Amino acid sequence: MHSIATFIPSPSNGVWHIGPLPLRAYALGIIVGAIFAIWIGERRFTARGGRAGLISDVAIWAIPFGIVGARVYHVITDPELYFGDGRSVIDAVKIWQGGLGIWGAVAGGAVGALIACRRYGVSFSSVAGALAPGLLVAQAIGRIGNYFNQELFGKPTTKPWGLEIDLVNRPDGFEQFATFHPTFLYELLWNLAAAALLIAIDRKFKLTGDRVFALYVMLYTAGRFWIEQLRIDPVNDLGPFRLNVWTSIVLFVLATAYFVATRNKSREDEQAESEASAESE
Repeated sequence: MHSIATFIPSPSNGVWHIGPLPLRAYALGIIVGAIFAIWIGERRFTARGGRAGLISDVAIWAIPFGIVGARVYHVITDPELYFGDGRSVIDAVKIWQGGLGIWGAVAGGAVGALIACRRYGVSFSSVAGALAPGLLVAQAIGRIGNYFNQELFGKPTTKPWGLEIDLVNRPDGFEQFATFHPTFLYELLWNLAAAALLIAIDRKFKLTGDRVFALYVMLYTAGRFWIEQLRIDPVNDLGPFRLNVWTSIVLFVLATAYFVATRNKSREDEQAESEASAESE
C-alpha cells in the first residue's frame, strides 16, 4: 500500500510563460484580489445608496498609489537589500523582482482613494467602509502567490498540514527540515473569516464606514500579530519582536482607540458629512 502524504506539497514553479511574456503567480494573485475587492466594494457601496461605478473609479486612483506605497514600505523596512556595499539603489524600483509591504499598500491606497473621493465629491468614510471586507478577501487571494513562490513560510513543523519547501528555498540553518508552518494558509483563512465577521457585524450594528475600516484594521492586525511570529524569513527586528509585529501592535491600538472613541457615531452622521462634503466641492 502507498502511504498517504501528510504534508502540503509546494508548486515547483510560480512563473508561466505565454510566448515571451512571463505570468507570475504573485502578480496574478494581486490582480484577481483587486477584482474581487472592487466587486465586493461596489455591491456594498450601491447597497447603501451610492453611485454604481464609483468604487471602480476610486480604484483607478487607489491601486497605483497602493502599489507604490507597498514598494516604499518594503524598501524602508529592508534598506540593507538596496543600499550599502555591493547593493544597487536601482534595484529598489524593480518591483517585478518582488518585495511589497501590505502596510504601505493600505496607506498608499488610502491616499489615492482620498484624492479620488475629493474629486468625485463623496465621503471617504463611506468608500473605506464599503471596501474593507473586500480588502481582506484581496489580501487572502494575494497570499496564494507566496505559496507558489515558496516564501514567507513559518517555523518547521511535523503537523499533517506542514508545507513542503524545496531545499533551495529553505533559510540558512533550516536546511535539515522539510516541512514548515504554511503561514500563507493561516493568513488566507484568517482574512476570509475576518471578512465574513466584518460583514456580519456591520449588518447587525449598522456601523459607519470609518468604524468598519477601523474594525478591519483591528481584525487583520490581530491575526498578523500571531502569524508573523511564526515566520522565519529574514527581517529586521526591534527588541523582542519583528518590525511587522510592532506595526501590528501599534495599528491595533490606534484602530481600537478610534473604534471606541466613535462608538456613538451613527450612519445618519456619516450621511450628513457626506452631503456636506459633496456641497463643498
